Amino acid sequence: MSKAAGVSEVSDGDFSTEVLAAQLPVLVEFTADWCPPCRQMAPVLSALAAEEGERLKVVQLNVDHNPATTNHYKVLSMPTFMVFRDGEPVKAMVGARPKRRLLQELSDVL
Repeated sequence: MSKAAGVSEVSDGDFSTEVLAAQLPVLVEFTADWCPPCRQMAPVLSALAAEEGERLKVVQLNVDHNPATTNHYKVLSMPTFMVFRDGEPVKAMVGARPKRRLLQELSDVL
């Protein structure tokens, strides 16, 4: 998986603790090793985590290693970004995008 620096990886096992029970809104990138657009997003997510860390938690979930969470949220395309707040998904976006656009799309949930 193209690990984004400063972005932690979550799994089926710790998803509820790390994402659903988080104090901040959480942006989850559903990603995969074989996904070129996911690799493009790694520096974007690193920058986002560095800049918005006070207001937003950014994590990655590898769909190949964590089928339960992936299936539960009906994720079919990579990368899929989901924002969770208070344990609920409040927004979903599919596909790679530049940081500016991602920030615009997140502005209503931050």
